[in-house]
Amino acid sequence: MTGTTIVTEEFRHTEIGALPREWGLATLGDLFHVQQGKALSPKSRQGISPRPFLRTANVLWGHLDLSVVDQMDFSEDETVRLALQSGDLLVCEGGDIGRTAMWCLELPDCYYQNHIHRLRRKTDNVFPEYYMYWMQAALLLLDLYMGQANRTTIPNLSGARLKSFVVPVPPLTEQKKIAYVLSTVQTAIEKTEALIKTARELKKSLMKHLFTYGPVSVDEAENVPLKETAIGLVPESWDVVKLGDVVRTQYGYTASACHNQVGPQFLRITDIDDDGNVNWSAVPYCMVPTDDYHRFFLEDGDTVVARIGATTGKAYYVVNCPRSVFASYLLRLKVKDEDKVYPAFISAFTKSAAYWTQVNQSKGEKLKSGLSAKQLEQILIPLPPFQIQKPSAIALSVIDRKLEIERNKKAALQALFNTVLSNLTTGNIRVDNLEVPI
Repeated sequence: MTGTTIVTEEFRHTEIGALPREWGLATLGDLFHVQQGKALSPKSRQGISPRPFLRTANVLWGHLDLSVVDQMDFSEDETVRLALQSGDLLVCEGGDIGRTAMWCLELPDCYYQNHIHRLRRKTDNVFPEYYMYWMQAALLLLDLYMGQANRTTIPNLSGARLKSFVVPVPPLTEQKKIAYVLSTVQTAIEKTEALIKTARELKKSLMKHLFTYGPVSVDEAENVPLKETAIGLVPESWDVVKLGDVVRTQYGYTASACHNQVGPQFLRITDIDDDGNVNWSAVPYCMVPTDDYHRFFLEDGDTVVARIGATTGKAYYVVNCPRSVFASYLLRLKVKDEDKVYPAFISAFTKSAAYWTQVNQSKGEKLKSGLSAKQLEQILIPLPPFQIQKPSAIALSVIDRKLEIERNKKAALQALFNTVLSNLTTGNIRVDNLEVPI
């Protein structure tokens, strides 16, 4: 892609905001045929011609999730009327109202249910992919059409209302160029997501290997003598101890969060993501700390564990964190003797299958039942000789670093995508002079 992006000053005000003067206006009904799909029923489940169909769960913003595709019966007339064609837009009627993706013949002979609107262009001067991105910009970033859903018991977007949406009509070539730029960024995001998924799977496999055989190569693993324990096979030279034997536990600090800098930063359950990381720039401050709050300051080598709700058991390893305390729904694990137990090894264990099996047993089947300090202290942990703990933890930290890099990259790409999405689809940034392969 070569050329210079041009920012135009020639705008006109419209009911959907300022747009370039040379862009037209139309409704989606002017540009697309709008058709709802078939209702799912017990009878359609038992038909003689089961065919794949898309549900709203398959339609995400800007792309499709086809990992699970359902089937139901379609008559011959319905197959003619409801068969998907390349370039069809799919718009969700309910749930995440207006969520839009495009069909590109990912599956042969595929249809869709009645909670999805199919938009099929009426003329060749409409590029569907541009309007897929327009819907995302309009609903997520520009705050347009929000009053267009039926506010009944279950909010929904009727076909008539969808047809009435006023949309910009850039020249066809510019529609294609806008879509090309946005799809390029989106592809980069998807590739980064794939790398994150691969790194997570690699970490999962590595953890299983390390906590079964130790830090040895795959070829050497078969030579490691193992013993059966309450938490599975471990090397014969390892001990299995209770977590409370090697760490001290401490409940967190009861206080309120504040976005003004009053006290130290205030780490809460919601600040820890599913991978056990914290974005400290988004962590609030502690409101009016009492005299004893200093007992709750986090220190490098601490592991803090969520003790309640659906996040029970989720853990964060503290290293290079800012001045901060931890909230009451967290438990701190502090190693008793760092000459015998490497703190990062304890944290690594909180990501293992053996740990999660015991956490789930402790909190029971109901996710709302929390995890007490006493229960956490009873969890069994494999404990190798000290000289083995460190290389095991370091091996996992390498993958953690890779995950952090890719997550930061994804966040930067997503921020870039949101910026160009709102600016390109409205003509604030022009790409009509860009040379792109369209």
